[in-house]
Amino acid sequence: MEENKILADLIFPNITKTVEDYENMYPKRDLPEGARVTRYAPSPTGFIHIGALLSSFTANMIAHQSGGVYYLRIEDTDTERTVENGVNVIIEGLKEFGVEFDEGPNTDGTQTGNYGPYVQSERKEIYHAFIKHLIIEGKAYPCFCTKEENDKVREHQTENKKRIGYYGKYAKCRNISTSEAIEKIKNGEQYIIRIKSPGCFDRKIVVEDLIKGKVEMPENDIDIPIMKKDGLPTYHFAHLVDDHLMRTTHITRGDEWLPSLPVHIQLFQMFGFKPLKYAHLSPISKNDNGGIRKISKRKDPEAAMSYYHQEGIPSYAVMLYLATLMNSNFEEWYNQNKEKPYTDFKFDFKKMSKSCPLFDGDKLNNISKIYFSLLKAEKIYNDACVYFEKYDKEFYNIFTKNKEYSVNLLNIEREVKKPRKDIASYKDIKKEFSYMYDELFNDVSYDWQKITNIDDIKEILDAYINVYDENDEKDAWFNKCKEVCDKLGYASDMKAYKENPDAYKGNVADLTTVIRVALTGRSQTPDLYELLKLLGKENIINRFNKVA
Repeated sequence: MEENKILADLIFPNITKTVEDYENMYPKRDLPEGARVTRYAPSPTGFIHIGALLSSFTANMIAHQSGGVYYLRIEDTDTERTVENGVNVIIEGLKEFGVEFDEGPNTDGTQTGNYGPYVQSERKEIYHAFIKHLIIEGKAYPCFCTKEENDKVREHQTENKKRIGYYGKYAKCRNISTSEAIEKIKNGEQYIIRIKSPGCFDRKIVVEDLIKGKVEMPENDIDIPIMKKDGLPTYHFAHLVDDHLMRTTHITRGDEWLPSLPVHIQLFQMFGFKPLKYAHLSPISKNDNGGIRKISKRKDPEAAMSYYHQEGIPSYAVMLYLATLMNSNFEEWYNQNKEKPYTDFKFDFKKMSKSCPLFDGDKLNNISKIYFSLLKAEKIYNDACVYFEKYDKEFYNIFTKNKEYSVNLLNIEREVKKPRKDIASYKDIKKEFSYMYDELFNDVSYDWQKITNIDDIKEILDAYINVYDENDEKDAWFNKCKEVCDKLGYASDMKAYKENPDAYKGNVADLTTVIRVALTGRSQTPDLYELLKLLGKENIINRFNKVA
C-alpha cells in the first residue's frame, strides 16, 4: 500500500483532495422520495440526432414527472469531435423542441446548479482524485504498452479467434511491480492508466434494465483504460465519477451502450458505490426497400433535427410524434386529450418498446395536421412568418403584405366549423394556398374536370358574374348558382340529375367546379364561398378574364 501511494503521488503530485472530500462537496440531493435525477450527456459535435432527441425527451419527462432534476453535462474529453459553439447548438437546439435543463452550462458561458462543473474538460482534477484513489488501493495501474504492441496483440487475438481486449495473459503491464512502474515513469516513459479488473468472463451478471427487463451478460475482465496519455479520463471512467457525484439515479441511453454495462457496474462496485438504474432505448429505425435498418445521419435527412425546421414541421408536432414512439399507449391518450399538453401524459418505462421503433413519415404528417387543426389562425400566421422569413423570403414578402388577408385565408376552414387537415407544415401553406396570391397566380394549368369546352366554361363564368353579389349570405349565394344552372341547362337538383342525367348538360356541382377552377386553377380547395368573399368581386372578374 505504501508503494502504491508513492506511485499515486508520483503520477498526481498536485492532487490533495480525496474521494471522501468530493463526497462531502457533492452531498445527496434533497429531493422528494421517488424523485429521479436524469441527464443528457452529449459530445459538443454541433449535431442533434433524432435518436438523441428521443433519449433526452425521455430523460426530461421521467425526471420532471417525478419531481426530480434533469441536467445537461457536456462530454468534451474527445477533443477531435468537439466543434466551436457546439454547446450552444445543443442547448438552443433542444430548447426549440421543448427540452430544457434544470442544471448545466448556459449559452452565455455560465453554469447553473450546485453539482458542476458540468463540462468534463473542467473536471480533470476531480477525475484525477478518483484515479489516484484506485492506484493507492491497488485497483489501477500504469500501462506502458505502445500502440504497436497493442496492435500486435489484437492481430494475434484475431488470428487465433480469441476475444479482443487487454485481459489475462494479454495484460502485459498488469503484473509489473510497483517499483518497476515508478522507475519507468521517472525515466519518462509514456503511459495510460488501466483498472485492474477483478472480473471473470466466465461468470455472469444479471441486470434489470428498466426497458429490456432482465439482461444476462458476462462479467467484465478487461483492464480498460481510465486515463489517456493526455491526462483526460476515458468515457467509461468519467461516466462513473460524474454520475455518482451529480447524484444521477436513472440513465436513459441508446442500446448501443448495453455492452458497456458490465464495465460501468464493475467501476461502481470498485468504489463501493450504489449502481444506477439504466434504461436502454432501441434505436429509431427505417424501412429501406423492405429492409429495416437504424436511421442514419449519413443516409437519412430525417435523422437531423434541422430537417424538421427546414421542412416547416412544428417542433411541438415532432415531440408529439416522438411521444408515440416513447410510450405505446400515448397515441390512444392523445386522441382523447388533444387539447391537453403532452406533459400531462404520465410516461412510464414499462410502456417503452423493447424493439426498434420504426420512423413513419406519414404518421408524423398526420399528427402534425391534427396539431395545426387545433391552432388559431393568428398563431399559425405568426409562426409561419418566422419560418418563411428564414427559408422562403420571396413568399414571406407576399404572405405578410396583407396580414388580415392571410389570417382570414388560414381561417377559412374554421368558418364552416371544420378542423383544417390540409396543413402538415408551414411549407404546406404556400403549396396549398399559393393560388390565393395574385403574384403566384400565373401560367395557370386549369384542372377543369367534367366541363372542358371553353365556350361552355366562358358561358358559365359570364352568367355567374352577372348574378354574384359579395353581400349575399351563403344560402343566397348557392341559390344563385342554382339559378345559373337552370338558365344554362344544368341540373340544379342533384336528385333530378341522377334520375335523368341525359336531360342536362351537367349538374350544379359541375358548374361550381368550373367557377372554382377558374378562380384557383384547382378542382379541390377549401370552401368556395369563403374563397370568393376573400378574393373580392374585382379580383374574381380579373381571374375569370384570364381564362382563354
